[in-house]
Amino acid sequence: MRLRWWIVAVLLGIPCDSLHALDSVPKPEYHQRRTALAEKLHGGIAVLFANNEPTMEYQDFRQDEDFYYLSGWNEPGAAMLLLPSVEATSATPGTGLGGRPARPYREILFLPSRNARMEKYTGPKMDAATPSVTMTTGFDEVLPMTELPAVLNKVAMEDRPRMRNVWTEASSVPATALLGFTAATLGGPEIEPAGDLSQPIMMLRAIKSPAEIELIRKASDASIEGQLAGMRAIKPGVLERAVSGAELAKMMELGCERASYPPIVGSGPNSTMLHYSENARTMKAGDLVVIDEAGEYSMYASDITRTMPVSGHFTARQREIYDLVLGAQRAAAAAFVAGQSTINDPEHKRLNSLDTVAFNYINEHGKDLHGQPLGQYMVHGIGHLVGIDVHDPWDYSKPLEKGMVFTIEPGIYLPDEGFGVRIEDVYYVDENGKLVDLMEKLPHEASEIEAAMKKR
Repeated sequence: MRLRWWIVAVLLGIPCDSLHALDSVPKPEYHQRRTALAEKLHGGIAVLFANNEPTMEYQDFRQDEDFYYLSGWNEPGAAMLLLPSVEATSATPGTGLGGRPARPYREILFLPSRNARMEKYTGPKMDAATPSVTMTTGFDEVLPMTELPAVLNKVAMEDRPRMRNVWTEASSVPATALLGFTAATLGGPEIEPAGDLSQPIMMLRAIKSPAEIELIRKASDASIEGQLAGMRAIKPGVLERAVSGAELAKMMELGCERASYPPIVGSGPNSTMLHYSENARTMKAGDLVVIDEAGEYSMYASDITRTMPVSGHFTARQREIYDLVLGAQRAAAAAFVAGQSTINDPEHKRLNSLDTVAFNYINEHGKDLHGQPLGQYMVHGIGHLVGIDVHDPWDYSKPLEKGMVFTIEPGIYLPDEGFGVRIEDVYYVDENGKLVDLMEKLPHEASEIEAAMKKR
């Protein structure tokens, strides 16, 4: 029986990070992110853990988003320790409190011990003894995971007050265990985290570098081709999930490693359900189908929604609603002002909310079957940030700034009429504060949708 080539690599003891290779931002950029985080901790200590490898072979491993953002490391079971530089302090006379020497910035990646038996199933990994491991990882120091408690204990022995300023991710089980063990070895009180690392990391992740924009662009370009493949697959008698599969196949062919979220292919009445995901209905002539599906390229997501007529042509009413939603999207994009505009405000309570712009446009330009304004049928926020997460974390009370990437996705859902329409594009804010539509090459107008569907 022929062995898979990666098993041969394991048996020969060849650690091969190309098995998990992704396109990446430059290694120095990860280092810059770590030092930027360290500066936000005011001398505190950061401890982060990677995700563990799934126990079942059908479960997909995906790295913890914050850990990946800071490291670019895509193997399971690792940890990192960031020790910001601190200035020297003098002893306080009459208190018995001694001073401390200055300490330089220090960053350490801890890698788990290799498991030769498991690697026969999951592929070879790297450890701290792998040649050129610091060059490969981009960390100043790489140590075995077994050294993590000892290193933290030594830090505590040298500067006990510093242990009152340890930052971890909220609800991190291994971080809680580590701090509990450290407290026990010191014979002191329980060590409580000083703060949740996800908050300062969120602020860093929100502003995308040019290298990140390029990865999101690649995810978006592959997703555009996926959506076009979906348009060509749509016709009466086809299962919703068959269209989803056609899109996913095209995106993976173009380099995506996975869908960036569970695909939504909702036809007819299912198009009125915002997050319908069963994708089990057979599409019928006269239906509209809402397809919310995009891919993830090298850990960076895209997010696209288009609405198509199953028969290839919109009815007059379907086109009216489609044009209304498209007009609302364009009105919101035109109203954007970097440093002022906000999104994800479905109750329209914030000044400068793009949600309100879209809501007002819909109310002013369309009526339901009862003659009432259609704004009541726009029932969700108009957008969200996009990055390593398809819904990148953000405080939506704050305005959108240069370098951010986000969606504009108005929708109208009309259960009484048996259809819904949503249009979603991903935009980024360039250095001049202008919006750039990463979906520019994908059909937007109803006539463009119909033309694309004719190419099947």
